[in-house]
Amino acid sequence: MRKTFSGYAVIALMHLLSWLPLWLLRAIGCTAGQLLFWLARPRRRVALTNLRLCFPQTDEPTRRRWVRASFIYFCQTWLDRSWLWLGSPRLLRRRLHLHGALEQYQQPGAVIVLTPHFYGLDAAAMAMALHNDRPVASIFMKQPNPVLDAWIKAGRARFGEVRLINRAEGLRPVIQTLRKGGVLYLLPDMNFAADESIFVPFFSVPTATVPSLSRFAQMGRARVMPLLSRVTRQGYDIELLPAWQDFPTGDVPADTTRMNAELEGWIRSMPAQYFWVHKRFKSRPPGEPPVY
Repeated sequence: MRKTFSGYAVIALMHLLSWLPLWLLRAIGCTAGQLLFWLARPRRRVALTNLRLCFPQTDEPTRRRWVRASFIYFCQTWLDRSWLWLGSPRLLRRRLHLHGALEQYQQPGAVIVLTPHFYGLDAAAMAMALHNDRPVASIFMKQPNPVLDAWIKAGRARFGEVRLINRAEGLRPVIQTLRKGGVLYLLPDMNFAADESIFVPFFSVPTATVPSLSRFAQMGRARVMPLLSRVTRQGYDIELLPAWQDFPTGDVPADTTRMNAELEGWIRSMPAQYFWVHKRFKSRPPGEPPVY
């Protein structure tokens, strides 16, 4: 009962927030992010640890500024889900600037849209949905609150033909979508179970990485097109990059290493907008001490 009430309370709040102008939402998010930076000490430590490992040559005050900004982006983009999932298509088209290799995306054949964990990833997916008439699948983690779980799934599937696949369903629905010429949104840059991962470099740190991008591209005969999102004052700048050449190669560790190397470059262009509060280095190679 408590979960049900809290879920409906959050949804009611998001309905109210969806009517606010963007500048006011962003101001509220900025204030909330500053507060969260001081209150969420465990997550602040995680983010600072991640940045020390990934940017050892950067001075501590700069890394701390990045973490503070990261908390602000976290809150701002969380509030933005109000209008992303409830606003009109006209409003979304005004605030979501999508550009890049859209003609290549529309060509026949399966596509894996590689969507790293930048804070604007939901905005990027929504922008693509507004310009897409192809069947799309995305893998998701079930939320513990059933009311919020249903609302989030409805928001993410409000435009187009979208299938949300629970990780517990396994690989079959993913491969089926790709072999029918569909699109898969894939977010593989998280620390999942160690037995699902291989250790490859990420900012020169051996990092447990799910090699799903290479395997799905191989099994689904799909081209890989990265989708990057950047928070701006006007909304979001979203770029669909051209399909990778010579991928997959059949060498899963090499392909996964390439994915992490590409991700590093994107992160360096906007370090504060990456999801640093996740324990990316929780799984360690045998014999290596924990970092958190």
